[in-house]
Order: sequence, then structure tokens, then C-alpha cells
Amino acid sequence: MPIDRRTLIKVAAGAVGAAISVRSAPVTARDDIRGRLIIDTSREIGRIPASYTGFSVELATLADPGIYHPANASMIALYRRLSRQGVLRIGGNSSEFCWWKPKADSAPPAIRAAGVGRADNWMPQRLIPISPAAVDNLRGFLDATGWSCIYGLNFGTGSPAADAEQAAYVAHVLGPTLRYFQIGNEPDFYQDPNNLLRPHGWGFEDYLREWTQIANAVSAAVPGARFGGPDVGSSADWVVRFGERAKPLLGERLIELTGHYYAEGPPDSPDANIDHLLTRDPRIEPRMAAIMPVARQQGLSFRMAEGNSCFRGGKPGMSNALAGALWGMDYMLEMATLGCSGINFHGGSGNVISMSLGNKLPGARNARDLEIARLGSFYSPIAGNREVGYTARPLYYGMLAVDAFAETTLLATDLDSGGPNVTAYAGRGVKGWRVAVVNKDRYRDVSLELPSPPFGSGRIWRLSGPALDATTGISLAGAELRTAEPLWEPSTHETLSVKQGRAVIRVPHASAAVLIGA
Repeated sequence: MPIDRRTLIKVAAGAVGAAISVRSAPVTARDDIRGRLIIDTSREIGRIPASYTGFSVELATLADPGIYHPANASMIALYRRLSRQGVLRIGGNSSEFCWWKPKADSAPPAIRAAGVGRADNWMPQRLIPISPAAVDNLRGFLDATGWSCIYGLNFGTGSPAADAEQAAYVAHVLGPTLRYFQIGNEPDFYQDPNNLLRPHGWGFEDYLREWTQIANAVSAAVPGARFGGPDVGSSADWVVRFGERAKPLLGERLIELTGHYYAEGPPDSPDANIDHLLTRDPRIEPRMAAIMPVARQQGLSFRMAEGNSCFRGGKPGMSNALAGALWGMDYMLEMATLGCSGINFHGGSGNVISMSLGNKLPGARNARDLEIARLGSFYSPIAGNREVGYTARPLYYGMLAVDAFAETTLLATDLDSGGPNVTAYAGRGVKGWRVAVVNKDRYRDVSLELPSPPFGSGRIWRLSGPALDATTGISLAGAELRTAEPLWEPSTHETLSVKQGRAVIRVPHASAAVLIGA
């Protein structure tokens, strides 16, 4: 998994080449920079559905049937507080080594993977059993949260018959909480030396043929089964080709295109740092510009089903810090303006993530990092375990801020920040107006004038913390997440007034603001 494993593919390469960002020299803090934000109420550019927010976890998490369980009260509370209609995607590297164990005496299949036993292999080195009890408990968890589920089936070491058997049970138990099945995880990397689930020369045509065989076997066992894919690691070209080729083969059974995105990595590289993370990524827009026309033409949506700030478990002091929260908030809103229908940030136990990476966790530098990872991989929005309960990491706050935009129509904006690294978004919904300003600048504060805003007044929630690398002390609207009900509610009541057709919103450096306008 080299440093550029998530780089853009050929369809977007030309657009990216001239868009490399150049960092300016550091500056010192000074008086507010004056800027202007204009909301164009005549131009609708996207929509954030109620199901936009989501988490992604390894399928191997279900090896412990007690995690996604209706009695796991603290995790259920965090899911419910974040969204009442969120989406849990279950898949990841480990899904390629999970096997269905319907009975206590069921025997595991033989491993068919050339990379097992190699030190340079980043895939699981053993098979992981999934029991019916885990699926039963998952249904209770989903019912308790109001969330739905994307369920990943084993492509890499599985078979059509084995996947169909598991899918039949999963569909029967999950019922309406099952959105669709995915088959396989990051197949565009299968022939890479650090993966080796398929031999050199295996490509998209081979993938589509094998994928269709599994999908047809699942459909035979589950009438009405629905699917998403191709769940690639980086190749927008595969997403485009899958939409064009798989849709005619499956018809209405294929409902969504999916792919992954990691902003940085690997975590042990010095190039994976806060300044780079908070610099605009020129890969995002051309990738979406390649995917969305095909998605719309085929009547499909597109979901970023797995991703985060830094692949291979995240980077401590960045992924689990205020910087990760600001990045996540900005990324979610940017993707919505480009047509994305949902974001699933990957996370979960550091032990499970390490196992899914061939028993490696490169972000861990010392014993303290390992202790942090024990309660949750560095990029996980939620940390904890069943013994101590679960708590929110900084990224969760960024996701919570974005959830204020649920069920809004996004409008075009014209932003002049005056120089600082600032982005802005606006939405209109049945519950009123929403405006978000994310100031990712390390030093400079900004005051944005809103001439002729389409609302008369509003409340402001601020996402802030002690420093960009701070992992504690993060708050939204002056409040931190608690372990008791209510988990979170605004504790500061800052208002924005419109006077003489003009408003000004000030956003300090390394912070964000959400305006809830009437």
C-alpha cells in the first residue's frame, strides 16, 4: 500500500495535474481577515438525505456477537444522537476472510489466498467465523438505533454458494434494516503484492464476471436482493465501468455505486500530517466529476462507503484530533455538493483493524499509542469497549455538525475568504436555513460578511478545541459529549443578527461554525 495508492485514475489525471496545491509560508496571528459570503438561492447544487451520515466497520467485528447488540446501551446512544436514520456499513479487508459458521460444529473452508504467511501482506492472516447469533444481535442493534445496514460478503476467499447461504440468513433476519449487499472489498487492489487475493493480470473483466456469478447466486437464494458496488479502493474508472456494465446485467437489483477515499497515508509517513490533511485535495472534484454522470444516467446513487483521514488505522495526533474533526466536517459537505449520497467513516477497535491489516498498526509509535488503539483505532469516530462503555472522538463532533444539514438542499455559494484556508456551505430545508463555515487555517481568524442573507436571525454552533492536534477538550456549541443522557445538547446560545440587510459571522482559526437560521 504505497503512499499514492489512493491517487486518482486515468479519467481524472489530466484535471489533477495542474491543480497541485502550494502551501504558503507560516504567518502569525493577527486581526480578523475580512471576507464575504454570498448565498445564491437560485442555484441548487445538491441534497443531503437523512441517511447521509454513517459509520464503516470491519465484518470481523461481528466475531464478537456482543458488540452490535441491543444491550450495548452506550454505543446505541451515540448512534442515535448522531443520526436517527444513519447507515452502518460492515465490510473492510476482514470481510475477505470471514466465513459463515451456521452451526457450532461447522468446519472452516480452506484459505485460498497467496499472501497468507508473507510479512509484506496487509490482509488478514486467518479466517474469522461469523455466527447466526451475531446477525440476530445486529438486527436488535439496528432496531434500537433506527439505522440501516450495508452488509459485505466475501469475494476474495469466498464462493457463490457460501455467500448465498450467508446472504439468505442475513436478509431473513435483518429484513427492512438491510439496505443492500456489497460483494468484496477494494477489488482494484486484489492483484497488488500486498494483497494477492488474485494473480497478476487479473482485472476488471475478471472481476465483473466473478462478481456477477456471486450476485446471481445470492439473488437465487434471496429473491429481491439488492446490491451496491464495486466498493473500490481508489479507481474511479472501475466505478464508472461498473455502473455502465453491471447495471444492464442486474437491472433494478443494483441501486448504488460505492467507493473508498482516504485523504492521507500511510500513517508512518512524515508526509501524512495536519497541514497536508487540511489543504484542499485536488483529487476529489475530478473523481466525482467522472462518477456522477454515469451514476445519474444509470439511475444510481454514489456513496463513499469507507474512508477517513489516513488509511491503515489512522494517525495519532491527527486522525483523533481537532484537525480530523475539521477535515471530516469539510469533506462531508464538499462531497454532498458534488452529488455524494452518503459518507461512512471507517473505525472500530484497534485490535480488529490491526488484524484486518495482517496484524500491523503502523500509526502506533509507542506504548501510549497502543493503549489509545486498544479503545479504538486512531481514526475511529467512536472509542471504547463493552467493559468501559463508548465515547465520542473529535471526528464524531464534525459528523454531528454536518447532521444539522440533514434533509436540506444545498445552494451555491460565492466565498471570498480574504486569504485564509476557509470553506463555506449553505443549505435550505423544511427546518430552516443552515450555513457552515470551516476555518482550517492554523493562524488566521476570519470575519465573513453576509450581504442580504435569506434569513432574519439564527443560532450559531461552534466546533472548537485547544489546538489542531488536541485530542481532548473538543466541543460543539460549547458542549462536550457526555456518557449519560442527554449525551449532547448546546450549552452556549450565541445568536447572529441581521441588521440593515447585513450580517457578519466571525470564525476563529482552527474552528468551524454552523448557523441555524430561521
